[in-house]
Amino acid sequence: MADRNKPIAKGETAPVFTLKDQFGKDFRLSDYKGKKLLLSFHPLAWTGVCTQQMKSLEDNYETFSSLNTVAVGLSVDAVPTKKAWSDNMKLKQLKILSDFWPHGQVAKAYGLFREHGGTSERANVIVDEKGNVAWVKVYEISQLPPIDEVINELKML
Repeated sequence: MADRNKPIAKGETAPVFTLKDQFGKDFRLSDYKGKKLLLSFHPLAWTGVCTQQMKSLEDNYETFSSLNTVAVGLSVDAVPTKKAWSDNMKLKQLKILSDFWPHGQVAKAYGLFREHGGTSERANVIVDEKGNVAWVKVYEISQLPPIDEVINELKML
């Protein structure tokens, strides 16, 4: 995967990746052809806005499913951190992925890595059923991404 200097754009092919989820199981982008994917990048586990962002995805998991969409969270935290955080948030369905090593490799491939601080941007990327980027939005680090905005974008695809 090549590093990018700017965020991936609508219409581009989504870089394929395999990351471990909070249970240490492989999550492969390529396993989800025929479904839409919401890749919800967040800077770090255990922080207020990131916790709200992941709980919002969990709370709307059924809505995403009804829209043929699999939502996942991604950050540069290690798998044990993701597991403890997931347990603390009482996640039942949402997978949160570890982009820990090589550090931020997926965030870099999507042009969403913040060199200053070594985390990802706060961003949502929708990948369509064919593996192409259908929508990208980067938010201020302190801003909770509005879940209705994401759901409305998914409904239009």
